[in-house]
Parts: sequence; C-alpha cells; structure tokens
Amino acid sequence: MSKEYVVAVVGATGAVGSRMIEMLESSTLPIKQVRLFATIRSAGKILTFKGQNITVEETTENSFEGIDIALFSAGGGVSAKFAPYAVKAGAVVVDNTSNFRMNPDVPLVVPEVNAHALDAHNGIIACPNCSTIQMMVALEPIRQQFGLERIIVSTYQAVSGAGAKAIAETEREIKAVVNDKVNPKDVQADILPAGGDKKHYPIAFNALPQIDVFTDNDYTYEEMKMTNETKKIMEDDSIAVSATCVRIPVILAHSESVYIETKAIAPIDQVKTAISAFPGAVLEDDPSQQLYPQAVNAAGHRETFVGRIRKDLDAEKGIHMWVVSDNLLKGAAWNSVQIAETLHERGLVRATEDLKFELK
Repeated sequence: MSKEYVVAVVGATGAVGSRMIEMLESSTLPIKQVRLFATIRSAGKILTFKGQNITVEETTENSFEGIDIALFSAGGGVSAKFAPYAVKAGAVVVDNTSNFRMNPDVPLVVPEVNAHALDAHNGIIACPNCSTIQMMVALEPIRQQFGLERIIVSTYQAVSGAGAKAIAETEREIKAVVNDKVNPKDVQADILPAGGDKKHYPIAFNALPQIDVFTDNDYTYEEMKMTNETKKIMEDDSIAVSATCVRIPVILAHSESVYIETKAIAPIDQVKTAISAFPGAVLEDDPSQQLYPQAVNAAGHRETFVGRIRKDLDAEKGIHMWVVSDNLLKGAAWNSVQIAETLHERGLVRATEDLKFELK
C-alpha cells in the first residue's frame, strides 16, 4: 500500500494558492490530509478541500511538523524564511516563487521537460516563472529532435500574473473608461506595471512593456528570468535567449510570440507532429480554419497551446510560433502539483539528510 501524504499549501488564500487546492482535489497524489497556511491576517479563514472545511493557520517556524510535501506560493520573502524550516521538519518543498530558482542546489523543474532533475533534490524544488514554463513545454519537443540555438520571445501577459490587486485595478480602470468616459491615459493607476517601481501607468486599453523593475542592463527582471531559467531548465548555456515582456489588459492566460533558430533544419510538418505528441502540449494550428491558440480558450486548462507555426521567410533554420497557457494553472499551481505527483512517482518524497539551506 503506497504512502499517503500530509500536504501543506502555504499562501492558501492567494490566487495561486486557491488554485493549488483545486489541483490537489483532482490530483493523483495519495493525500491523507491537507493543511492550509497563510499570514496572520488570513489565519482563521475557512476554506474547503473535497467538501471538507479546513481552517487556515498562520505560517510559523513550527508549522511543518508531520508534513510530507509543502507547496509554497506566498511570496519570495515567505519562502526564504520558512522553506528551510519545512525541510528541517522533514517536508519536501515545492516553491512557486523566484527565491530559489537560480540556486545551484535547487532543481528548477517543468515535469514534461526535466523531471530527471528531481532525482538530486535536497529538499527544495523550484517552480519556474509562468512565462518560462509554457515556452519550455512548446520548445522542448523541438529541442529534442532538432536542437536549439536561439530564442527570441515577446510575451503578452495577463494582469493576474501581478496578483489580485492588479486584477482589481484593471477592472476599475476599464469601468472608468467605458462607463464614466474617462480618457484611458487619465485613469488612476497605483500598481502596474510594477508595484515596487516609481511610476504607475494605466493598463486599461493599453500595453505596458514592463513587467517587474528594470535591471542594470535595461532588461526587466521578468525578462532576465526567462533568459536564465531557460538555460538552467534545458541545461544548455549556449542557447541564446532574449525576451521582451509586456503586460496587456487580459485577466487570465499569457500569450507569447516565440521565434527560434534550430541547430538542424526542422521541417514544419515534423515540428507540428513533435509538438502534438508531447505531453502537456496541444497543437492548435490550422490557418485555413482560423484555428490558433487564444487566451480566452486556454483559461481554466492545464495544457499549453501552440499554433501559428511557420518558417521564417529569410532564415533557413528560423521558426515562428504562438504559445498560450493559463498562467495560474500550468504557469503556477498545476506545475507545482505536477512536481509533487512526479516526486511521488519517482519515490522522491523523502526528508533530506543534509540541510543545505541556511535558516534566516
């Protein structure tokens, strides 16, 4: 009889945390008990799991005794502080923040792409950035058959990626423009494009070419995440990666225009066949019927949808495509639960014997 796990969700009241609970309800993971954690402000709230009421607990250093798997999605600071305590208590942590992603001791995992990286985990596994995850699912079947030399990606990212307050701001701005006839440039913006930056701009009827704050090289942190995470996941620093990340007034599901150059010439029919056969990828590509991925269709689904696949007109090894996925499911909650399922399948839900993460 297989072991049943006590699973914790840290950040259970947030947008991703609530979807983690939904994904656990339909998961193949054998679950004995689910415990829910959040900040002291949310402690005491009642949430449900498979029809049972569960009281949300405050996250503390002593929260993790008896927990086998802890799914974190409560912000990088929370993960940095509490994930090591979870590991010390015997839990395996799947972290959905950026805090551990580039730590060389932490596997950065998209299960369809690099599940083997889990074998060397030391108690913490990182879930990549949402925009990186869907691109990896779309490109891995191509990389396997033809190799990859270059990736240039432009993203069109939903406001839900910036959290519940960004969704509320977007809805408020749209109502102000549509109902109150306010000029879009005059609506009050308090959060986007980045809550921690100096200026804020309206997202209603707009496109903001900034996600997160800028780094010293004039790329944003979101763009650098896509670059660095791609190289780590694909275990190939030679792949040239460049990203431009844009926020658009869509509530759910990120879209991406991806240009790649392969090492070997890749016939388009073979590329489509490879994508359609790849786990987690769905080919939606029929220009004659105007069939291509759309955010409104991807929302609520776990898969990554790929279409508009076509040869570059000038570069012999160049290919363009359009990639869409629900950023709160495959881009976060589902990928995290999927990692937990894969840990179970590979017999890797075990306490680390060597805690490598310094307690803060």
